[in-house]
Parts: sequence; C-alpha cells; structure tokens
Amino acid sequence: MNFENFKIMGFKNIVVIFLFGTLVLSCNQQSQSEQAVQTESQEPVFAKGEKITNDNFTGTAWLNNLIFPDSLNQNAVGSVTFEPGARTRWHTHPAGQIILAIDGVGYYQERGSPKVIVKKGDAVKCPADIPHWHGASADTEFVQIAITGRENGETVWLEEVTDEEYYN
Repeated sequence: MNFENFKIMGFKNIVVIFLFGTLVLSCNQQSQSEQAVQTESQEPVFAKGEKITNDNFTGTAWLNNLIFPDSLNQNAVGSVTFEPGARTRWHTHPAGQIILAIDGVGYYQERGSPKVIVKKGDAVKCPADIPHWHGASADTEFVQIAITGRENGETVWLEEVTDEEYYN
C-alpha cells in the first residue's frame, strides 16, 4: 500500500468515526430529551396544597383550592391528594359534585350502592343530596379534582366511613 492509498484510507476512517460519533451524540441527546419528558410527566398536575387538618377526613389528605366560588360562578374547584387509606366522611352536596381522577387509584361509594374503583382518567358525577364518600385505595395514593356546586349551599358532612365500609 502506498502513501496515497494510506491517506485516502485514513481520511475515510476519520469520516466514519466522525459520523459514528455524531450519531452517538444525537441518540444520547434524544434519550436525555425523552428522559426529561418522562420526568416532567411524573410531576403532579397541581401542587399538593395544604394538609387537611379538620375531622372531615380519615387519614392524611391535602387540598389545593384552585377556584373559589363567587357571585359570578358558584363552583368550587380543588385538587385533593389522598395518601393510601385516606378518605372523606360520608357527605352530601346540595348542588352535586364532579370528581375527575388525575392520578392513582381511589374509591367512590354512594350510600346503599357498591364501592366503585376509580382510576386515573375516570370521571364520577355525584348527584345532589346523595350521601357518598371518596378517597384513596388501601395501597395507592389518589389525586382528584373536585368540582363542587355551591349555589344551593355548602357541603353537609355526616358520619365517618367505618373500616368495615371502607374495606368491603
């Protein structure tokens, strides 16, 4: 092999190494970009809010009030995060409520009806004046958006949900 052939072969190798390196860097950047999107999608939609300290809940839950009712719109909207096993008391809403499940697994039950499993992406319509409760499953956190009509009055809180009611 003469020097000219060696220079051509060397140049080709440099080009191949350059292209390979560019491809590896490109794939690495795409992988980092995909990881950033995955990390971003694991972030909660809304901040957890404040820990609920009243006795209307069993277990630990947080409330982030997103919209307060006013004279123009009587709906209250809040994000509620329930730790596993946490739940509301039995209660009613004079103008009803809508629950949008945005993460985890939860339960919803109307008095006299079977408990329903609620998962991310589910929507539940709580009829006006029907006693019900909702919260997290026993082993999974649950995050919901609660849209509560206030035009007919505030939530009416009733008795605690017993462990027997919760686990059956």
